Amino acid sequence: MIKIKKTMKHGKLLLVLLTNIGLFYSCVPTKELKQENNKLPNHFAQQSTDTTNSAIIKWKDFFKDDNLIKLIDTALVNNQELNIMMQQINVAQNEVKARKGEYLPFITYGVGAEIEKVGEYTRNGAVEKNLEVKEGKEFPEPLTDYSAGLFATWELDVWKKLRNSKKAAALEYLSTIEGKNFMVTRLISEIADSYYELLALDNQLAFIEQNLELQGNALKMVRLQKEAARATELAVKRFEAEVSKNQSHKFEVQQEIIEMENKLNFLIGRQPQPIARSSGGFIDTPMDTIYAGIPSQLLLNRPDIRQAEYELEAAKFNIKVARANFYPSIGLKAGVGLQAFNPKYLTETPESLIYSAVGDIVGPLINRNAIKAGYNTANAKQIQAVYEYEKAILSGYIEVVNQLSKMDNLKKSYELKENQVKALTASIDLSTRLFQSARIEYIEVLLTQREALESKMELVETKKDQLMARVNVYQALGGGWN
Repeated sequence: MIKIKKTMKHGKLLLVLLTNIGLFYSCVPTKELKQENNKLPNHFAQQSTDTTNSAIIKWKDFFKDDNLIKLIDTALVNNQELNIMMQQINVAQNEVKARKGEYLPFITYGVGAEIEKVGEYTRNGAVEKNLEVKEGKEFPEPLTDYSAGLFATWELDVWKKLRNSKKAAALEYLSTIEGKNFMVTRLISEIADSYYELLALDNQLAFIEQNLELQGNALKMVRLQKEAARATELAVKRFEAEVSKNQSHKFEVQQEIIEMENKLNFLIGRQPQPIARSSGGFIDTPMDTIYAGIPSQLLLNRPDIRQAEYELEAAKFNIKVARANFYPSIGLKAGVGLQAFNPKYLTETPESLIYSAVGDIVGPLINRNAIKAGYNTANAKQIQAVYEYEKAILSGYIEVVNQLSKMDNLKKSYELKENQVKALTASIDLSTRLFQSARIEYIEVLLTQREALESKMELVETKKDQLMARVNVYQALGGGWN
């Protein structure tokens, strides 16, 4: 009969416990996750559905200029911004280790020594005095206490709060890795763009110097004709002004070259110094074909999209963590050791042996506003992460479309400018001969030389834009980090 009563008592306790847990479940708020939209068109505009993609090409194979490759190699080691990002990766990696340790038992050790003198008219003092009277033995005064032991605490991860927290940290770590990869692609693109701009400035400077030589010869010719009364002082002054203008422009370009060299020096993390480069043949640099693949490959190849995806997944786990805070936490505490008022008794067991084991369940009951606010914040961050992910996809797709269109239009523009340069270059010599034979005015020679120089400068700019667009398409497709 006694056993039946005890069984019924335990059953009631179990029923109460299960009822309370059920109440906890019913009181926990639940919100639906916002689902992301990662749909993309089947192919880029005016592009085939061929999956061949230039993004998988390693950057050392994509670039053919050895000087540019050396600059990028140096930057990937010395660039300060990239090194700062590497430390952020280390921080995220340590955060994963820290959260992993939270759902494992914590075991500590302790050694202590204590001395205590209590008042005779206190409860402890009265107990000690009474013991002396009854036993006839003097109680040690002051009383010492020595102890040594091992202690363990462990929160049972019943609701997977700690495991989900660790998974969120792991995804955030992967997100920082992708952030670093995206920074690498941008760094490589910026170095390549700056390098091509430097080559373009070198070529523009060379064209200015060539034009100055032509204008110098034309100025001598005009002065001779003035002396022979075949030209006026106005013609001489106009040619002198044009020469001064181009000499001034030459110094402007030289300053731009210095600034561009120092920009590259900053990107590769070194003091200002000349940049090794080969500017000859810049105009004839071949434009290799870029294969765009299909839009859905952006989800795999672009680091910024993958970074946003990892952050979105981490946000989902953080919602689970925030929701688990509504549930009671279950903890275990245990300890074992030795304790005695005299060190010589510490090793005497079982008299000096001490141990304890405690289990507790603690959960929020009243005033859960802070937990509700944390849960609502986690949901808001998940919605924010969805928009960030969708924005990254849309931005990446538009970047590719724009750069592909730019490459196509620049190719057509370059062909027309090339024809223009050839025609104007041939007209320089023709206009000079006609002027010498007094068949045209000096102003036509002047305008022909000016237009020829401008067309050459524009041709260099267009070639530079072509090379930069090729690099930007490579980056937009997700190339450069591997």
